Amino acid sequence: MTATADAQQPSLDPGSPPAHSPADPVAATGWSTIRRVGPYLWPEGETGIKVRVITALVLLLIAKLIAVGTPLLYKAAVDALAPSDAGSGWLVGFGAIGLTVAYGMARLMNVGFQQLRDAVFAVVGQRALRRLALETFTHIHRLSLSYHLTRKTGGLSRIIERGVKGVDFLLRFLLFSVGPLVLELVLISAIMVALFDLRYLATIVVTIALYVWFTFKVTEWRVRIRREMNDQDTDANQKAIDSLLNFETVKYFNAEAREAQRYDGAMRRYESAALKTAYSLSFLNFGQTALITAGLVAVMVLAALGVESGDLSVGDFVMVNAYMIQITMPLNFLGTVYREIRQSLVDMGEMFGLLGQKPDVVEAADATPLVLRGGTVRLEQVRFAYDPARPILKGITLEVRAGQKVALVGHSGSGKSTIGRLLFRFYDVTGGRLLIDEQDIRTVTLDSLHAAIGVVPQDTVLFNDSIFYNIAYGKDHATRAEVEAAARAARIHDFVLSLPEGYETQVGERGLKLSGGEKQRVGIARTLLKNPAILLLDEATSALDSQTERDIQDSLRAMGQGRTVITIAHRLSTVVDADRIVVLDSGEIVEEGTHEALLARRGRYAAMWTRQASDLPV
Repeated sequence: MTATADAQQPSLDPGSPPAHSPADPVAATGWSTIRRVGPYLWPEGETGIKVRVITALVLLLIAKLIAVGTPLLYKAAVDALAPSDAGSGWLVGFGAIGLTVAYGMARLMNVGFQQLRDAVFAVVGQRALRRLALETFTHIHRLSLSYHLTRKTGGLSRIIERGVKGVDFLLRFLLFSVGPLVLELVLISAIMVALFDLRYLATIVVTIALYVWFTFKVTEWRVRIRREMNDQDTDANQKAIDSLLNFETVKYFNAEAREAQRYDGAMRRYESAALKTAYSLSFLNFGQTALITAGLVAVMVLAALGVESGDLSVGDFVMVNAYMIQITMPLNFLGTVYREIRQSLVDMGEMFGLLGQKPDVVEAADATPLVLRGGTVRLEQVRFAYDPARPILKGITLEVRAGQKVALVGHSGSGKSTIGRLLFRFYDVTGGRLLIDEQDIRTVTLDSLHAAIGVVPQDTVLFNDSIFYNIAYGKDHATRAEVEAAARAARIHDFVLSLPEGYETQVGERGLKLSGGEKQRVGIARTLLKNPAILLLDEATSALDSQTERDIQDSLRAMGQGRTVITIAHRLSTVVDADRIVVLDSGEIVEEGTHEALLARRGRYAAMWTRQASDLPV
């Protein structure tokens, strides 16, 4: 029989590893993970989705009943061709041709109902995947800055990618492979007992039990090997992404060969682990084939003895063969399915663990929108430490009145940028209060707080899109006129028009196709379009040349009109026009006043000014 050869197809082992050993503790695994998926398949209030799930299960049951009944038609067709056989039954009356056509129709209907089931369930599966992916993506944006500073972008993207793929695999194989296989085994076992005797059932049960035991044992061993391979895959992927993100740095240090060696080293370790995986797969395939073949031969021998004794017909012999093939074909994929389900649970557990990650900064349950009454910012005995053993701010008290321009200056590590991060609430103060218009920022909604503050950082990072998109990012649904007005205010409109593609010019990844000054002007235009009441300039010109810096400073001065401006500066020449200059040292305010008053005091600020004026390091 040609079908017999089909029973010996080897287990599949996808070439690209679907998962890896998670670097972080998995917060959700096993049944808890499966329970987490349940609400996405049976969502509250979505009757249409629930109807699809029920319909798919009904179609699955019909397909399996047809599949189990198909070998009976096969047997009857064979018996019709040999009417003298002892096993001829009532179906033989339909004739060999009719039974053959019925057999073909049954096979076609089996496949048809399976495909219809997949089509009906596709909407359910894709909706679940979309909702999970969106929930994870949204949650990642809600996580604190400290979390993102400690994570590698490549590794984080792999968690989402593998977690969503794990859900997809679990839906397809657990619902439509493992479950149906168990149902089919039960139905076939019942037929074997009804039509033959317990010896056939015992042989099938022993074969399947040995097959499952062998497959699970070897697969557990292979999972450890696969974990090593997946670790190397993740390492190679992260090295590649890291190298490409730092393309310019690689070029500056003539390090192309060095980067290639690092990547090749990771791939060499991956190759070694992949070979072990391939060798263990060959062992698994051979062992599975040996067990299946032994069980198949044993059942066929029993059937052959029955035909020789006249207790069975040739059709019975063929039917037994067909049922064995029907059982063993799905079993061939058991090793792969088992490993993939286990790994999918790990990947999904890691993704759900990410969803369970609590942000450091959490919006209060009774938070209210920030009510702006000018934009006065006040720090009251503010204390903060990234690490409790190393305090950064040590009781800062400072007020920036509405419409005032205050500069924060000091040596690196004095706490200047930390104040900016606390104001935007990337972190929460560990002591004291930070208020805007007499409202503690911990009591207002994050959306309203972020909407009130505009930030121009030292290095403006742009999206890999057009100049128009990057400026329009400052305001949702911004019009063309609003974007161009912001560009004029930032003094970049004429430059943009001089480009061949104008506002549709692509800026490249992170804005690499623009100069530093051009990027800063796009960033200024974007912030102007946002129209915030409070403006935070975080060393916005320190990375620019002197001429570009002077040009940008003019734009920043115009931008600050009518706004509360907090300038974090390293170059003192950029803040001489500030209403008040605050000098920080080791997390404390050591001086404050106007530029002239601080110079006259001949203290810390005056020393810094003298050093910078002499081009000496501060």
